[in-house]
Amino acid sequence: MTELLYQTDATLRAFDATVVATEGVRVELDRTAFYPTGGGQPHDLGWLEHGGQRATVSAVAREEARVWHTLPEHSLAAGARVHGILDWERRHRLMRTHTALHILSAIIWRDFGAPVTGGNMEPLRGRLDFELDATPPDFAARLEQALEAEVRAARPVQVQLLPREEALQIPDLIRTKVNLLPADIQIIRTVHIVGLDLQADGGTHVDNTREIGIIRVVETKSKGKSFKRVRIEIEDV
Repeated sequence: MTELLYQTDATLRAFDATVVATEGVRVELDRTAFYPTGGGQPHDLGWLEHGGQRATVSAVAREEARVWHTLPEHSLAAGARVHGILDWERRHRLMRTHTALHILSAIIWRDFGAPVTGGNMEPLRGRLDFELDATPPDFAARLEQALEAEVRAARPVQVQLLPREEALQIPDLIRTKVNLLPADIQIIRTVHIVGLDLQADGGTHVDNTREIGIIRVVETKSKGKSFKRVRIEIEDV
């Protein structure tokens, strides 16, 4: 089982670890701060250093309890000690985007009672789909104003790991149309934007909404009956 350092400290930019196994270009570590693709969030990029050499991490994937790092060129073997370094600029942009999408989800849930049916993100860009019927003519403008207000509120963002039974007592913990939590997961990670939103989530987030920057609503689109898509982009202040 790989220790997932990013689950409790998303601000960790570097870490030390031991190689557990290798499979061609893939390397498994005993612990990692690299986020693997999942939950709509792309994997991290970065480097592993060993013996004065640096190898590029080009992909990260989780397979059950193991996390595999793809390094197109490496000479690592089991037992090697490595120093991992994240591409922090990219990671932080993804953190800003992910927290912005949680704010968007919370606003739509609060104001329209609509669950999320899908979503995706890349650094400083993202979208969410909602089960939502008619919207007002000024829908995009209202959303942007509400998003700005939540960023300005400088709300703390807190992460907790809770026993499954305790976590599932939280009202509206699952905001997606379909509950994606596997039945065998006994510890559930929650992300709490204090005073606004509390959801089960495995991704990385900023510590405070003020870190996000300016959130622009660049598209609101009907994709069919009861299906609305909202696209956002993030700008620096």
